[in-house]
Amino acid sequence: AIFAALKPGELEACLLGWITALHEITGGQLIAIDGKTLRRSFDAASGKAAIHMVSAWATANRISLGQVVVDAKSNEIPAVRDLLAGFDPAALHGCVVTVDAMHTQDDTAAAILAAGAHYVFTVKGNRPTLLKALKSLPWAKVPIGSTLTDRSHGRHATRTIKVIDVPALPRWPQFTGVAQVAQLRRTV
Repeated sequence: AIFAALKPGELEACLLGWITALHEITGGQLIAIDGKTLRRSFDAASGKAAIHMVSAWATANRISLGQVVVDAKSNEIPAVRDLLAGFDPAALHGCVVTVDAMHTQDDTAAAILAAGAHYVFTVKGNRPTLLKALKSLPWAKVPIGSTLTDRSHGRHATRTIKVIDVPALPRWPQFTGVAQVAQLRRTV
């Protein structure tokens, strides 16, 4: 009965103020932004769909910095931009923001850069021109920057990463603020 009387917007503002007081973001902090559907949040009797939210997670401190509900019949892409717009610009300055491949969008990159942060995006089939250009780079000539071997769940996995500055090639697809590209290979 008490929670029903609370105003959600005011409660959210109080909680975010409390979280901010507990958490001091430092330059280089990794913030993972991801969308999730809340388990058992649908109500078949009233026809309510499950709640889908996008959250920003400070990985080092293991604390949620904020979240927004994704509107019904919408998608996560504008919700990520709304979430970023809700932060104090000084809070994200110098941080590294990671998102799913679906968010590998110029507008999302611009929003992250406008907040003074950096980004790490994954390029998959949703950006076919960019993916094709990345695959065509002379990766065989690029030295391995790091190798990590992991043994878990009965598997032996080796990950190698190579990083290069963005090439100045004819017909190279432009992408907002990109400075380097990396190739991550996993062998299981």
